[in-house]
Amino acid sequence: MDPLSAPMPAADAVDSEAVFRSAAELFGLLATPIRLRIISALCQGEKNVSQLLGEIDTTQPNMSQHLGTLYRAGVLDRRRDATQIFYRIRNQSAAEICRSVCLQYATDTASDTRPGESP
Repeated sequence: MDPLSAPMPAADAVDSEAVFRSAAELFGLLATPIRLRIISALCQGEKNVSQLLGEIDTTQPNMSQHLGTLYRAGVLDRRRDATQIFYRIRNQSAAEICRSVCLQYATDTASDTRPGESP
């Protein structure tokens, strides 16, 4: 059975409107490539801003803005160690959705490219 066509749990168990609203908010949050890159980088473990900037090509103010947005949304957690702030994944479900969608897209894109052709 297609997971998208699976019935929602009983109405008394779950407020389906709230579920769809929350899912839409998460998809909106993940609709920015830099945020997907941040989540991907942090799936490898906790990192500070300097480490993230070494992996992701952006400015420090832009990185801080996206980290703050992900933190306020509950996707990331942070801790301070002296002058450094370290970020890590807090919402494993959000990270898994990110990983799953990006992996599926990469797989689909790779299978669409035939030898000798460009995507």
